[in-house]
Amino acid sequence: MAERISDAEHSVMEVLWDESPLSAQDVSERVDPARGWSANTVKTLLGRLIAKSAITHEEDGRRYLYRPTVARGDYVAGRSRRLMDRLFGGRLTPLVAHLAERDELTAQDIAEIEALLKDLKA
Repeated sequence: MAERISDAEHSVMEVLWDESPLSAQDVSERVDPARGWSANTVKTLLGRLIAKSAITHEEDGRRYLYRPTVARGDYVAGRSRRLMDRLFGGRLTPLVAHLAERDELTAQDIAEIEALLKDLKA
């Protein structure tokens, strides 16, 4: 998937990553109610995601069933890589340093990073 998905489209993707295939009505019922979206809004977002090849659909009687074409993990990995490439020259260390310098790493975050590094060294 080459095109970036918007925050609104991402909300629809989260629904489909959690459960699919789903009809447009199913997606509409599962999207965060705080968004206040109508079924037509969800259908518009589904159409955009199809155009971006982020999802696919198949006929099921008089309705369509939608499913993602990319796994959540693969999407996150790609977006993370692009962020690191764009802002930190493709390097992870400056990203972690940036977060640490801004006091955005909790003690739990630090412990998890240390455990991950320990596992990677083993």
